[in-house]
Parts: sequence; structure tokens; C-alpha cells
Amino acid sequence: MSFASLKSQRQSKASRSYVTSTNNSQESHSTTIPKLIHSKDPNTSTPNKEGIVYHSIPENVEVRVSAVSGRGLWAKTLIKAGSVIISLRPYSFALASRCLDLHCSSCAAAPNSGLLRCTGCHTVRYCNPTCQTNDWSLHRLECSALKKWIKSAPSKNLSVPSDAVRCLGRILWQKKKEGFDSSWSKEIDALQSHRHSLQPRVVENNTHLAHSLVRYLGLSSPGDLSEFGILSAGDFADLISRFVTNTFALTSPSLTPVGVSVSPLIALFNHSCDPSAVIVFPRSSRNPAEEPQMQVTALRDILPNEEILTSYIDTTLPRSLRQAALKETYDFTCQCELCRDDNKIDPRESIWCPESCGGMCSAPSDERETYQCVKCRATVATPGIIIDALRIGQEALEKATSIQDTDHDKALQLTTNIIPRLVSAGLTPSCHPLLALIGLHKSLLLSSLSADVTQELLDETIRTAAKYYMGLSEILCDGHPVRAVALAELGKLLAVDEPRPVTSPTANIVPLPSGPSRLKAAYETLVRARRELVIGFGRSNGGGELGINIRETVVSLEKELGVWTQGIHNTLQDLLDSSRK
Repeated sequence: MSFASLKSQRQSKASRSYVTSTNNSQESHSTTIPKLIHSKDPNTSTPNKEGIVYHSIPENVEVRVSAVSGRGLWAKTLIKAGSVIISLRPYSFALASRCLDLHCSSCAAAPNSGLLRCTGCHTVRYCNPTCQTNDWSLHRLECSALKKWIKSAPSKNLSVPSDAVRCLGRILWQKKKEGFDSSWSKEIDALQSHRHSLQPRVVENNTHLAHSLVRYLGLSSPGDLSEFGILSAGDFADLISRFVTNTFALTSPSLTPVGVSVSPLIALFNHSCDPSAVIVFPRSSRNPAEEPQMQVTALRDILPNEEILTSYIDTTLPRSLRQAALKETYDFTCQCELCRDDNKIDPRESIWCPESCGGMCSAPSDERETYQCVKCRATVATPGIIIDALRIGQEALEKATSIQDTDHDKALQLTTNIIPRLVSAGLTPSCHPLLALIGLHKSLLLSSLSADVTQELLDETIRTAAKYYMGLSEILCDGHPVRAVALAELGKLLAVDEPRPVTSPTANIVPLPSGPSRLKAAYETLVRARRELVIGFGRSNGGGELGINIRETVVSLEKELGVWTQGIHNTLQDLLDSSRK
């Protein structure tokens, strides 16, 4: 595999590590909700004839109301790992501004070339006239709003409103089109709102979003929103709060965030830091009109009468950061088993045994406490040094993340310098912030690769990708999309043609396999990756677009290995024949 073929399958430097991205998604646990159709389970409340019916619910899933977590979705029958539980198109979505030139605004596809730009607003693009026609009922309104926004924009950087503003605009136009009493509008209105319990920073952000939306719609004041069924300030605050609380990241098949999306049905899933299902956009439909297709896939077997749980936040984070993120955006404290279990060491907060016995200790958080290895009971002698390393690592992560687009080289230098310090402090590869830094470092190295890549840079990228997968595998279950994509990326890097074999390995660094051995390692890694992809992205669709791509690469490597094996066989046969003469 050439580097060009690897590069063409990735987005530009805008791609992010899923581990360090923020996903403001799913529904949170509020108390004031519209009435809906409940399940017939005797342990839930009785059905209500005036309730909301979610038409896309499959037969093996139903809505129930729990005294602990409120509304949720429950399995009625056994759901096997890798099963696609729900597959639907979001009610609304909008591309991030940086993706408008690269993706179709109707189906969210990212073809290598050939996108057609709207001749009206000159902002959005489409695959072809069919996609443009499919999107026209909303874009004719959006087009006018974008042109007015551009004319009044104070600078070029602000010439396009955010994806949140554009998505909210589409929701309001669609509600007006469908009718405020339609099932579409009722499902949107049934989303949970937290406007009475929002954190001050969230209130400030919501207020800014509200003002931007009024301007985008061409209104003089919020009072003009009555044409969209918004009759009071409380209605408007609820609209913004529902959107922010229930928005999902729209992602590429490789999990790169490319925009925002809203789906009332999928927002019904409740949260766990150890989820049984995951939400992905695998691009598995053969009909572009059905894309982007949003799918909920089972990560493990889900038993009958078991609640199906997804994660609202990045589950590679340690408990304190997870809880803080959930409290700020969703206003609840997670009580899942992962958050309650204080008796075992969490790999997200772990260091190696100070006596190098192979065991682990909890990462110190208080110099006054005693921390011991669970295997040999050795005591951490200098917890303060490790606490300082964790603090410095977190600061470096935040800094490098903030400048990765504006100053790539400085961000790369920062991760290059800080990772060895955290490793020397004894942090395990799965420990935060080391894991996130390794993931960011890998992304920065990948964006540094070019057609004339050096062997040293390629090998460093492969080693970093391997460390990243190793850290993820300690935290995420087999088949988790983040872990599967990381393994696929490692396999594709191993399959890249080597610029030249390494003749003199660097001291203290174990050399990577070369030639046929590397090709075989790539093949075996990609076979494993595909097994995980069909779980995380759906067994019925072959692991989505990425799973199909990996399968094709595996077939190609099989042929390449076969040619090499046959060549060796022919050479040996020639030697035998010549020795007999």
C-alpha cells in the first residue's frame, strides 16, 4: 500500500482524535417531560393514550420509564453483540464550517472531488443535482439566510454561522413546514431541557447561541419567533437547552467529527460510562438519500429486559473528569458500576509498580495518602512527583489541543517533549492524560506524513499508533469503534510501502519488522481490526464503509503475500534444480 492511498482515506489536518473530542450528545436526566407511550412491562407506569409515539422504534426495543433514570430504551429480546439496534437518518444535521467545502450538505459524503457548490449562497456543496434537489426544501430558506449573514459578517472568519446555529435554523424551518402539532414537531419538543439548572458558563454559551440564531433567521428580536411556535422567552430557552443537551456529533466512518445532528429517538438512550451500545455513522446505505445514517450498535450481548445504555462523554477520561462533564452539561451524577467501584485500580488512573514487578498502583492524587502496588504491595515513595507530572501533562494536553490547527509544529514539539516525562514518571499507557497525549501525538504525526515520508518518521508513527491502541485496549471493550478504528489505522500504517529498510536501529528502540515480516504483521493486524469493526459498526453491514475498506485491503495483502511466497518457492526450486545439474 502506498502512502498516497493511506492519505486519501483520511481527512486533512482537521481530523481529531476521538478520545480528546467533546461530544455534546444524548438526552440527560430531567424531570419535566411530555407524556409518551410507555412499555407494557408491569414495573413501569401505565400507557397514556395522549402520549408520543416514536415511529422508528424496532420491535425488539421499547420505551420504559425508570424511577432511577427516567425515560430510556430497553431490550425486549436478546440482542447480540454487533447487532444494529436502530438505524435512521437524523431529524436534522449541519456540517461544521470547516467541512462545508469537503462534504455534501445533503448526504454528508466526502468524495475526493466533484462537489457542486450552490450558486446562490456559495457556501454549501452537493454530490450531484439529486442531492441538491433532496435538500432544496430546506436549503432554499437556508440559502437566503446564509447570504444575509455573509453580507453583515464583521470578518471573513465569521462569514459562516456555526453548525449549531445552522442546525437550529433547519429545525425551526422543518417544524414550521411539518406543523407544530405534527409527530415530527412533538418529538423535537419532547427532548429534555435543563434551563432551570444550567451552570453559569452553559447559560452564557446558550445566550450567545440564541442571539446568533435570531440574527441568522433575519429577525429583529426574539419576540418575532412566534412564527416558529415560540411564544415566550421560556419557550426559546427550552429550545436552546434541548438542542445543546441532546445534540450528537456527526462523524465520518473513521470517527472524525464533521458536524452536529439531532435525533429524538436516539436521545432516549440513557448513559453509562461502561455502555452496552454505541452510536456511529458507518455510511452503510446504498441509497445516498438515506445518508447520513445514524446507527446504534450493540457492543456486547444485551439480555431481554435490560436497559440499553450509551455513553454521553469520552469514557477514556478518569472518573472525576467524567463526572464533571456530565454534571455541567446534563446535570446528573453517574451511578454506573464503573463510577461506583472504588475497590479496584482504574487503568485510566494508574501507574506502574515502583519496584517494577509488573503490577500497578492507583495514580496518586493526594501526597498525604499511601499508594501501594496491588501485586507486591510496594509503596510509592514520592507521590508528589507523580501528582506534578499529571498536572503538567494535563496542561500540556490542553495547550497542544488548542493550537494543533494554528501551530501544528509547536503542538507536535509539545507532545514530543511531554510524553517521555509522563512515561518516566511511571504512568501506564492507559492513564490520563498520557493516553490522550499519545492519541494527539499520533494524529499530529499522521498529518506530518507526505509522499516523501522518511523511514524514521513512518516508524515513529507506527510505534505511537501501537502505544495508543495498547492504552485503549486496557479501557475499551473488544469491538468498541474507537479501539477498532485505532487498530485499523495501525494496520494501514504497517501496510505502507517502506521508503527504505532501517540498517542501523536507534539504541534502546526495538526495531520494527521489515519487508515481508512487516507485510504479514499488517495483514494480521487488519484481520483483527475487521473483526472489531463488524462489532462496533454493525455486523449486518460488514463494519460499514471502513470495515469494507479494510476487507478490501486484507484481500490485496493476501495476494501480495501470496506472490512473495510463490516467488520464494520458485527461487528455492531453481536452486534445487541448478544443484542437481
